[in-house]
Amino acid sequence: MRNLGSTAAGALVALSLGAAPALAAGNGGGQSGLCHLQSLGNKIQHVVHLQFDNVHFRRDNPNVPSDLEQMPHLLNFLKGNGTLFTNHHTPLISHTAADILTTLTGVYGEKMGVPIGNSFGIFQNGVAQFQASFAYWTDPALNGVPVMVDQRGKVHPAPWVPFTRAGCDVGGFSTANIEFENVAGDINNVFGPNSPQAMEAASNKNKAIADFEGIAVHCAKSSPLCAKNAGPDVLNDEPGGYVGFTALYGNANVQPQISPGGPVKDLDGNIIADNSTPPNPGFPGFSPTASQSLGYVATMLEAGVPVVYLYIADAHDNRGQAISGVDPKVEATFGPGEQGYVNQLAVYDRAFDKFFTRLEQDGITKENTLFVVTADENDHFAGGPPSPANCDGVEVPCTYAKIGEIDGDLSRVFATEFNEVTPFRVHSDDAPTFYIQGNPGQTDAATRRFEQEAGQALGFDAVDLSQGPNGSTNRLAQALADQSEQDLLHMITSDPARTPNFILFGNPDYFLSASGKTTPCTPANNAASCFTEEGPKGFAWNHGDYQNDIVQTWLGMVGPGVQPLGEFGSVFSDHTDIRPTILRLVGLKDDYAHDGRVLFEALNHEAAGGSLRAHQDVLSELAAMYKAINAPVGELGLRTLTGISTTATSGNDATYAALSAQIKAITAKRNQIAGQMIAMLEAAAFDNQPIDEAAAASLIRQAHDLLASVP
Repeated sequence: MRNLGSTAAGALVALSLGAAPALAAGNGGGQSGLCHLQSLGNKIQHVVHLQFDNVHFRRDNPNVPSDLEQMPHLLNFLKGNGTLFTNHHTPLISHTAADILTTLTGVYGEKMGVPIGNSFGIFQNGVAQFQASFAYWTDPALNGVPVMVDQRGKVHPAPWVPFTRAGCDVGGFSTANIEFENVAGDINNVFGPNSPQAMEAASNKNKAIADFEGIAVHCAKSSPLCAKNAGPDVLNDEPGGYVGFTALYGNANVQPQISPGGPVKDLDGNIIADNSTPPNPGFPGFSPTASQSLGYVATMLEAGVPVVYLYIADAHDNRGQAISGVDPKVEATFGPGEQGYVNQLAVYDRAFDKFFTRLEQDGITKENTLFVVTADENDHFAGGPPSPANCDGVEVPCTYAKIGEIDGDLSRVFATEFNEVTPFRVHSDDAPTFYIQGNPGQTDAATRRFEQEAGQALGFDAVDLSQGPNGSTNRLAQALADQSEQDLLHMITSDPARTPNFILFGNPDYFLSASGKTTPCTPANNAASCFTEEGPKGFAWNHGDYQNDIVQTWLGMVGPGVQPLGEFGSVFSDHTDIRPTILRLVGLKDDYAHDGRVLFEALNHEAAGGSLRAHQDVLSELAAMYKAINAPVGELGLRTLTGISTTATSGNDATYAALSAQIKAITAKRNQIAGQMIAMLEAAAFDNQPIDEAAAASLIRQAHDLLASVP
């Protein structure tokens, strides 16, 4: 959850059947706005990339159809025409910003700067100040380091660059960090503090938000669409340079180009606008409905923007739509099968029916368009059993007597249970990151004391009725990660100031914060005294943690080159795999190496190309073992997190020293093996280099040995 057309394809030389698509180098320039995607046979002329917030393929209640089951126009499109990966995963920490940015870049947070969540701490003079992860791509963080910092210490390469260099305009709607996320720093960053845009933000903030946030078109050179209203698209750190490109920032600049006859409308014919009185046409906010997001990008596509990224908010919170069973003015969270939830999903489903019908009328179909659909993270439902017990939400609506996450103030928990008064701050979450005042080292007495206390701390879960009708007492921490484990999980960036002292992965029913207050809870000997159930009007869907119902999500792909495999769960994949797979299909390349690999198992032989077809059994095993040891929620990551790391971090100093050294040794060995594996996979995917089968077999054996060494 967030806090807070016509085609322009140029003629290309046709490729012979079975040949790998030519891969465009990442240093070309656009040509008169003509889009030169280089897919096999030039079949892909558009790319539609949708990332939901917390929309589930799995059932949260076995009797209630899942979110996707209640959106059959989307589900049947994905299953009937392409591949729906059901064994797909997030990185850690599993949150909207980190997950979307992992998808956009194809690398984990250590390489693009945002591994923590929707905000992260930055130590300044020993005290953590919090920086929003949602920021425009080139924004600096509080300490001057780029928010999107790569391992060079520079801004990570932007995801639109291979497309705009190939002559393709790229549109974005509510997709993290490729458009303005705020009207203060972002406007000053791009236009300057004395610009007319900054003056508008100072005098009429609501209108400026609607005018400039959440919407953008990054333009190819000489793009006709961007001949007016465009501003500079400056990426000074881009490998190979990026000079002379422009962008349309915000609805105020995009709408006149894509909808010159008037405001852009959603799929139901309503003007897309904010909630001001009177409403300001433009960006509706960072929780857009399906009708709003799909309507805006349909207008982009119809205006000749061939590549679009969009985001749609979840359906389990009230989205303010005028639909049966939902008061649009009441903030509410729904449980599985509640009437408002079911009705809202029906509205989403109708939006997809209208979207696919409209695009087909425009000639934008699965025959010439690559559709990529996923969800940022899954959620864990924090609520009691439904009533009646056999409710299905469709024929029999569900209701819930207990619904809402369990809120705990860690400052008071630690003061109550351990008399701990040392100041600390956390990124509020069910997997809070700890920033202890003074930023003590990993073996410092303060860090060790906090970690041991975190391992012992008790909570009270009012929605878990396993130990009685009023709830149960249990440990807060289900796993702990010090900085050694964070390194193994790809969470240590090139900016040391943003690295937390440790992370507590908690009971997924809990939402944990730290007020800084050290007044003990009363009665002090009762764990329940520091914990409260949020209630039916608040949040009831938690994410960030490592549990399977949070980190396992789904990915659907439809279009030229994608096999119609339907539901496909035999391959482990995660968000890093999406970008390299897209680029392989459209015949483009990035200027950097990915952490993800091309999901060639779902590509037809012609689209995969000879290097990915050759020795495919060995290559598939290589890819599987690569993900097993390298993905944060792969086998190695989860084993070390829930086993060695948790034992080390919560144990005595001797135990900690020995096990922390073991984690570092495992990480070094993993990096050595995984580095060779991904180099081989990337070379086969993007450089047409067949693998060395003997070398691959050796790496596979080494990966198995590494896993076997970790209990």
